[in-house]
Amino acid sequence: MIKAASLSLDIDLLSYSHFLHQQGLKHRIVEESGQQSIYVEYDREVAFIQKSLESFLREQELLVQQRAESHQVSNQAQKIAYNLFVAFINSPATLSLILASILVAVITSLGSEVHRLNFLFYPLIATSSLGALFDDIVNLRIAAGTLTPMFLHFGELHLIFNMLWLWYFGRQLEAIQPIWMFILLVVVTSFVSNTTQYLAIEFNNFGGMSGVVYGLVGYTWVIHSLMPRSYLLINTNMFIFFVVALVLMEIVASSWIATAAHVGGLISGLIIGVGAVLFYRAILKRDVVGRTR
Repeated sequence: MIKAASLSLDIDLLSYSHFLHQQGLKHRIVEESGQQSIYVEYDREVAFIQKSLESFLREQELLVQQRAESHQVSNQAQKIAYNLFVAFINSPATLSLILASILVAVITSLGSEVHRLNFLFYPLIATSSLGALFDDIVNLRIAAGTLTPMFLHFGELHLIFNMLWLWYFGRQLEAIQPIWMFILLVVVTSFVSNTTQYLAIEFNNFGGMSGVVYGLVGYTWVIHSLMPRSYLLINTNMFIFFVVALVLMEIVASSWIATAAHVGGLISGLIIGVGAVLFYRAILKRDVVGRTR
């Protein structure tokens, strides 16, 4: 027989051998001198072997590349899933708020189809005074409606910036205090910011997590300032940045940005922060929130 080609032992020629059998071409594949050699009966078959083998090797290379890419995608998916699992274990409330906001954004097409979830808007109740408003909160559905506008977002940047800051502050706070305190903080700042905006404009065409984010900013800054051993990642410069941004929003874009919600959230966060400091120092007799270092 005539040697038509020699290849590395690493190459699996089983499928190629099946192909040659289908073509009715008699051949032998043997291992010799650290390689595998293909033998055929006639000289005229050598050219066919070399040409078809070139195509086979090219297909094998593509297959290996596709498998590697598929494996890489699978590994990335597993890594993402693992990171989400760890994030949920460490910051369940924060991640739940983020995922809920993203889900609402998808359903409403980032606010362009907000009619699909109209029930998330602030309920149309009394606006004459805060007392009259409280009188109109007669059931759990209406009470929940005072919170749900925080899940509505209008545009990519609106959603992205709110979620980034929510993650930045939320995971810090969940790491150092009981989850019920964080949930209570979100509920109160959401209610205050949404209600402030509703009473300011006397209508419910607003939404977003910004009020809660500003509440977290105020709360975190107070804890950092009065109980610095809590080691929260905020400083006075960052706090000033948020306040200046709020003032600029009021000056430049008050007609389409819910600045009243930002103000309400910030003030409520500051007040709750002072209350938390008093609770830890006066009742728990501690000068730090969370674990000391």
